[in-house]
Amino acid sequence: MQQIVTRTLLASSTRRPGIYSLKRLSTSSSHLSLSRNHMQNRSGLKLQPLPVWGAEVHGVDLKQDLPGSTINKIKEAVTKHRVLVFREQGVISGQRQVDVSQWFGPCESTFFKHPKSPHPDIFRVSNSDLEGCTGVGRTGWHIDGSFMAKPFAYSTYHIVSCPSQGDTIFAPLEEVVNSLSADRRERWERLHMLSDRRGGVAQPLIYPHPVTGRATMCLHTGMTDAYVRDLGTPQEQVAGAKETRQILGEVNQVFRREIGHLLYSHKWKPGDFIITDNLAVAHEASPQTQMTVMDVGLRVMHRTTITGQHRLHK
Repeated sequence: MQQIVTRTLLASSTRRPGIYSLKRLSTSSSHLSLSRNHMQNRSGLKLQPLPVWGAEVHGVDLKQDLPGSTINKIKEAVTKHRVLVFREQGVISGQRQVDVSQWFGPCESTFFKHPKSPHPDIFRVSNSDLEGCTGVGRTGWHIDGSFMAKPFAYSTYHIVSCPSQGDTIFAPLEEVVNSLSADRRERWERLHMLSDRRGGVAQPLIYPHPVTGRATMCLHTGMTDAYVRDLGTPQEQVAGAKETRQILGEVNQVFRREIGHLLYSHKWKPGDFIITDNLAVAHEASPQTQMTVMDVGLRVMHRTTITGQHRLHK
């Protein structure tokens, strides 16, 4: 049962390039599981591994209606690879991005609606406040919707106007958890985070992914009020401000200094479209995403978030 804590408690390696068939995917290791037979399935959809983890999709035009078999393969691939990159998609309309998002479930929009957003469920971000919401993704490593009782299940990102700089960086949370020392993991397993939004929903810092069962994390290093240790037990204790800063410092140290070899830094190209398993990857926008239009050109990205289906449990 979801635990609620009231506010009164608070004071790169590389791989040989190649294109691989979805038919040979394994559930044991998403990146290594891509078949090396260079086969193509009947839908025309092909996968090429990204450096370290994730996959790039070829043979699919997201602007066109796709058969159910292809949509199912894309959904399966998102679960297995966590980040799917579709190149050279041109400019996808807001309505079509929402249509693609709805393959995974209904959209849920909780953010400010910029006047230039092409659809109520499109969150439009930019390096110009005349074109979109600015500063987005620069508050720390996070998953989307960590403050919600059921965080978003998936996210889509489409670059509409591509600047010369400004990566989005993704971290594979299963590998992050598995990289922790035994002592650190034991301490983090006992923690729940309290968001600084929406009245104190407590989310486990480490928990099993509700679909795959693999270890993952719920975090937002820029929007955490406190941590609770041993929630729901007689030993339950809310960390004070000093200890909370220490824990956040430790989490930031892991993401900023210790797992660089695990990160995928996406360098945007015109027409890029990304689908992510939001519960399986954390992300952060690089500082260059907020460089001026004069320095790097106009950046406009459209994002959707898909309604979460699961409360997070240990």
